[in-house]
Amino acid sequence: MDLVRFFRHALLPPWWAMRVFPKAAQAAVEAAIAASERRHTGELRFVVEAALPPAHLLAGRSARARAIDLFAQLRVWDTEANSGVLIYVQLLDRKVEIVADRGIDARVGHAFWEAVCGRLQTAFRAGRFEAGALAAIDEITAALAAHFPPGADNPNELPDRPVVL
Repeated sequence: MDLVRFFRHALLPPWWAMRVFPKAAQAAVEAAIAASERRHTGELRFVVEAALPPAHLLAGRSARARAIDLFAQLRVWDTEANSGVLIYVQLLDRKVEIVADRGIDARVGHAFWEAVCGRLQTAFRAGRFEAGALAAIDEITAALAAHFPPGADNPNELPDRPVVL
């Protein structure tokens, strides 16, 4: 275990994420998700975390493992059409992970998610956090709309509000 990394994560206050995604940016992401979900039967969740929890660091777990855990905890996997998508942003290590349920993943494939992650990371490196998040949501919306168009009944199965940990 890397002790420097452990202490960097352990000592970073959770409110640090609010510097990058303040209330206005969170509101914009929430509105984009709500608008997105009217165009398809998929569900999007957006999670920003300043640092990994100490238990994950002690276990040597990655940002990807944390994203998968949150995918389960937030029940993104539990959508009727298996079309849930989680965008996870871990700020301290500058990691972006997208976890998609099997329904949408089978249709767009791993390369699509990696490309969206790459563009999102490029935007974040340039300091364009809100714009990058909104662009990623737009790309994912297009894929979901193509494969899971809305029907007469299109319930909002998960909250649209971003989660800031």
